[in-house]
Amino acid sequence: MTLPAPPAPPQGETRRFLAGQIAFLAAPTPVAAEAHTRLATRYGNADLSSAAVVVALGGDGFMLETIHLVLPLKIPVYGMNRGSVGFLMNTYNEDDLPERLSHSQAAELHPLRMHAVTATGAVEEALAFNEVSLWRQLRQASKIRISIDGRVRLEELSCDGIIIATPAGSTAYNLSAHGPIVPLSANLLPLTPISAFRPRRWRGALLPSSADVLFEVLETEKRPTAAVADFTEVRDVVSVAVSEDRSVCVTVLFDPDQGLSERIIAEQFTV
Repeated sequence: MTLPAPPAPPQGETRRFLAGQIAFLAAPTPVAAEAHTRLATRYGNADLSSAAVVVALGGDGFMLETIHLVLPLKIPVYGMNRGSVGFLMNTYNEDDLPERLSHSQAAELHPLRMHAVTATGAVEEALAFNEVSLWRQLRQASKIRISIDGRVRLEELSCDGIIIATPAGSTAYNLSAHGPIVPLSANLLPLTPISAFRPRRWRGALLPSSADVLFEVLETEKRPTAAVADFTEVRDVVSVAVSEDRSVCVTVLFDPDQGLSERIIAEQFTV
């Protein structure tokens, strides 16, 4: 039997999460499945429809999947690391979980919305809480024209691909491609090329979060290009429009003193 979710607390008060109000979701790995069994036995396992909070057991990839899954339910997500990468996850600990959840810090994340048009004229839309990226599909480099707010800023970028990331996603593939880490409060979106060939010296840009970005793929038949929003892939795109969608929000929970803003700052001093 599951308990109803408690009402939202008044401003400034701590929200209480109780055993029986937690829905546990696990990545399809033995270590995550084992953790799911132990935690569900100890605290109960609520249905998503009645849960007050979701606990995701896995790595960052599974955390992203969980965020997308629960987005329509408007309930917070708390991750515990049972995977290989855990930037969005908290340390795994089975003890005092309701108390831990009740004292967690909340971070509100807004996604990027991708509007992709393919060579056949099909239109695909998807949300990305990490990044939207364009990638060459074959041995030929992609050629991409970049416009910001209706103005062409780069007539032709020859590259393996390009990434536009959220602040939360700036520490993921964006960082691996030598893009800047962006604090949550900065209201900036890093735009980072992947192995740029021409112009060779262009290293990317920082855009205001209000920017409307348009990528147009040049020589589409010779240089087919795919677009990816988190884990949604669209192949053979001819244009991809990207903008932040402030009407969509998900709440992610972190242990005290380990909030997402602190993690992003600390990551910049990792050597």
